[in-house]
Amino acid sequence: MLTLDRDEARRIAVRAQRLDARAAVAVAEVVPLVEHLTFLQLDPTAVIAPSADLIAYTRLGAGYRPEQLQQAVECDRLLYELKAQDDPVQPPFAMVRPVSDLGLNLDRMSAGPVHGGWKAWLEANPGFRRDVLDRLRAEGPLMSKDIPDTGQAPWGSSGWTHNRNVTMMLELLQGLGEVAVAGRVGRQRTWDLAERVYPAGIQVVPEREAKGIRDARRLKALGVARPQLVGDAGEPARVDGSSREWRVDPDAVGQPFAGRTALLSPFDRLVHDRVRSEELFGFEYLLEMYKPEAKRRWGYFALPILHGDRLVGKLDATADRKAGLLRVAAVHEDAPFTAGTRDAVDAAITELAAWIGVEVPR
Repeated sequence: MLTLDRDEARRIAVRAQRLDARAAVAVAEVVPLVEHLTFLQLDPTAVIAPSADLIAYTRLGAGYRPEQLQQAVECDRLLYELKAQDDPVQPPFAMVRPVSDLGLNLDRMSAGPVHGGWKAWLEANPGFRRDVLDRLRAEGPLMSKDIPDTGQAPWGSSGWTHNRNVTMMLELLQGLGEVAVAGRVGRQRTWDLAERVYPAGIQVVPEREAKGIRDARRLKALGVARPQLVGDAGEPARVDGSSREWRVDPDAVGQPFAGRTALLSPFDRLVHDRVRSEELFGFEYLLEMYKPEAKRRWGYFALPILHGDRLVGKLDATADRKAGLLRVAAVHEDAPFTAGTRDAVDAAITELAAWIGVEVPR
């Protein structure tokens, strides 16, 4: 079993996520990035920028433009949007994945999505299911509001999905691989038959083989991870100071490292596993947008701050696009910054503001 010190474990993680100095490139290419990361998480919150765009920017630099992601999804069909699980310990969420990996997911999708009660609900709504598919076949792509609700039984939930029957039917049929997101009009998804969105001739990998391949690709994107997230991929490892067993990408061990400073989305994969963040980086973080303001420690949508191979603080900032300003409420330092760290963080804030087209007040 490999034994890693925490410095090496952190550097493996940062390199794997393409957040080290070598990753910044002059010409942004979003599709190869998503193929390496395996997905970009989508979230409508845009306090500074939409999460997927912020994640791409932190890897590709100022040359990346959001239009590239839209082009890859809606025109080139090199990426596709869906709502799904990525690993066994997370609920489904919206993401874009590379079409080159579609064959690794289709067999799993055909077995059905993971939403509780989905199978019984579909069986209770056979006419509704046919109506949705027939409407898309005749008129698609369509937004959900353009599809009549002909459900025989409503979708029951204690949350926001209660009685949102058309949206749930579309998402469940997407999970089965029968319909797909064709694009967006503003924030609204447009839907069509999967056969008209996904390319023809995709080779479907049986799930018994596909799971291992997905785990290996996930580990390559994370570098070092808990077995719950990557199965038996890579090799087992111990990390000094941690009592857990880890899995590590052996090709990532012992590689040279040069760090940089980056302001991360709260949904960034470097920080998404709170256990790993605390044990490898000593970094405590929680997205506080759902907390009452008086109970927030770091801010509504605070951005984790990466400096070198360490997560050193959180940036509480908001883009005021009407005023053309990036309003910085606070830079929370987990430990007092050195002068060099402070200068690097200030420079990263200025660069981020320039990328989104605003200025930092002086």
